[in-house]
Amino acid sequence: MPDTPQATAGRPATTRVAPFQFRGRYFTAVTLRPGNGPVDAAFLEALDEHLRQTPQFFEKAPMLIDLEDAGARLGDADLSRLLRELRARRMMPFGVLHAHGRLAELAAEEGLLSIDAGQDGPLGKPGPRRGGKRAPLAPANRLVTTPVRSGQVVVADGGDLTVVGPVSSGAELIAAGHIHVYGRMRGRAMAGVHGDESARIFCRRLDAELVAIAGRYRTPDNFDDAVRGQQVMVALEDDSLQMHLLD
Repeated sequence: MPDTPQATAGRPATTRVAPFQFRGRYFTAVTLRPGNGPVDAAFLEALDEHLRQTPQFFEKAPMLIDLEDAGARLGDADLSRLLRELRARRMMPFGVLHAHGRLAELAAEEGLLSIDAGQDGPLGKPGPRRGGKRAPLAPANRLVTTPVRSGQVVVADGGDLTVVGPVSSGAELIAAGHIHVYGRMRGRAMAGVHGDESARIFCRRLDAELVAIAGRYRTPDNFDDAVRGQQVMVALEDDSLQMHLLD
């Protein structure tokens, strides 16, 4: 029910203020996709080796577990052990993708959300167009002309994001399309967040904590020294992120 003025004789109208608000918010979540095998010593050794390369990125990171490739060999005990081991390493699994049958039940028992990632399917044939011509919707590009401070999250959900100014450490840029930063980039930049693998990230000066395109990411531990502090374009090529110096 909307807020409505309340008035009585001889008294001014007052507005009833709701005691809470519902608001949407974007945040970054890591996705872990176990293979078709048990969570054994070899699995944990490989996990620890990966964590040693980027320890700060994974600490207290919210995480989804994608079970699409897990297959029948990932049993109840494996999922329970995986959750224990992730939490022991200060990661925060909160949901699962592609969980079915007993694994879905066990995930629920562990307090995990079952996230519906949608399904791919063939496109239907276009039907007859009704009514007059409809102008195509312009992409919802976003331009920011002020510095982006630590803790801020700037989102362009339907297009490109351009920042004219510096981006501080601890800030996040999220875009469905490209990201352009005309300043020092020290935060996190995530382009193509809806799966657009053709998205690019352009930085006037690259000192980012993380760059990601369509879910693939790189952290400073994996940056070449030649690109640090330089004008760089980041692109997804052959399923991995590549960084190119710009003249």
